[in-house]
Amino acid sequence: MSRARPRTHFADALIRRVRELRHPLCVGLDPHLDRIPELFRRGQMAPADPDTALAVEDFLFALLERIAGQVAVVKPQSAFFEQLGWRGIRTLANVVRRAHELDLLVLLDAKRGDIGSTAQGYVRAYLAQGAAIPADAITLNPYLGLDALAPFTAEAQQSGKGIFVVTKTSNPGSGDYQDRDVEGRPLYELVAESLREAAEPLTGPDTGWSSLGLVVGATYPEQAARLRSILPGALFLVPGYGAQGGSARDAVRGFVPGPAGLEGGVVSSSRGVIFPTAGETADRITWEKAIDTALTVAKEALAEAIR
Repeated sequence: MSRARPRTHFADALIRRVRELRHPLCVGLDPHLDRIPELFRRGQMAPADPDTALAVEDFLFALLERIAGQVAVVKPQSAFFEQLGWRGIRTLANVVRRAHELDLLVLLDAKRGDIGSTAQGYVRAYLAQGAAIPADAITLNPYLGLDALAPFTAEAQQSGKGIFVVTKTSNPGSGDYQDRDVEGRPLYELVAESLREAAEPLTGPDTGWSSLGLVVGATYPEQAARLRSILPGALFLVPGYGAQGGSARDAVRGFVPGPAGLEGGVVSSSRGVIFPTAGETADRITWEKAIDTALTVAKEALAEAIR
C-alpha cells in the first residue's frame, strides 16, 4: 500500500518561493558571539552568561525582521546555539518559531548522523509532528551508513520535511575523506549514488524536485556538475558562497533551467549578509541600512547568476 502524499512538501514549497523571489539566497544564521553588533551586546558575551542568549535572540529577531519576505529560507547553525547551553537551545527554538511566524522556511544546519533509537531521537526533536524545535529541513552526515539516514527519509516521506546529506562540502579539508578513491570513483560520488532509491519517493508533485538534497560547496563547481548528473532531481544546499570564496556563478553550477531561470536548490550566505562592516555601529538605523544593503547585494548577484 502506498503512503498518502503529505499536505506540505518541502521541495515544492522551497522551489515555489525561489521562483517567486527570482533568486536562490538562503541566509545562514550563525551568531558568532564576537561579531554581534554593539547595538545588541549584553555584558561580556560569555557563553555561560544568561544575558548572552538574550542578546543573541534580540539580534536574530531583529535580523529576521529585515529578512522576512526577501528570502525563501533561513539556516540556523545549531552549534552557535548549543555553545550557550540550555538557554541557547531555548533561543534556537524561539528563533525557529519567529521565522515561521514571518513565513520563512527553516533549514536547521545540525549535520546529525546516528543509528537506531538515537537517530529516531533526532527525528523527534526536529522533524516529527510535535517536535520541540520543528524545522522544515535538516542537514545530515551519511558516514554511519544508510541505516543512519533511514529514519529521516521515512519521516520526510511521511511529513514532507526535507533532508540535506553532506556530500561534497566547501571546506579545504573536505577532500580528506570525500575525495578518497574507492575503486576508481571519489567517495562523494558513491554517497550520491547510494541516495537514488531514497530520493525518488520524496519527489514533489508540483515541481518534480526531491526533498532529499545534497550539501555541495560553491568552491567545487566541477564536482557540483557531476553530482547533478548523478541525482538530477535532488535539491542542492550550497555553502561556501561569498566569505568562503565561492562566486555566484560557481554557486549555481549544479542548477538547471527552470521556469524562472536556473534552479535546483539554495545558496547560503551567513557572514556576508548578517555581519556587514557598516553594521558594526551602535546606531540602529545605520545597522538596518547595512543589513538591507548586504542582503540586496547578495540577492542581486545570485539573481544575475541564474538568469
